[in-house]
Amino acid sequence: MNKTEFIKAVAEKSGLSKKEATAAVAAALETITQTIKEETVSLSGFGTFGCKHRSAREGKNPRTGEMVTISAANVPFFKASKALKESLQ
Repeated sequence: MNKTEFIKAVAEKSGLSKKEATAAVAAALETITQTIKEETVSLSGFGTFGCKHRSAREGKNPRTGEMVTISAANVPFFKASKALKESLQ
């Protein structure tokens, strides 16, 4: 399912118009994106979104075998809740 299909499904299940559903999904994603820069976002029964710092490290270029430095970075993560995991079984 891509973003367009997701918006269509949200519109059908919520009774919103496609335009309203697009705005709602965009607002939710933007809010999560902005918030995880500062703190985690926990949605009960679904999971937790957050940001982790990955330190700089040495890596190997697979093509040449040469050692390269990989820069430090902040990376997003998602941890599924127990309820979400159980619903998939």
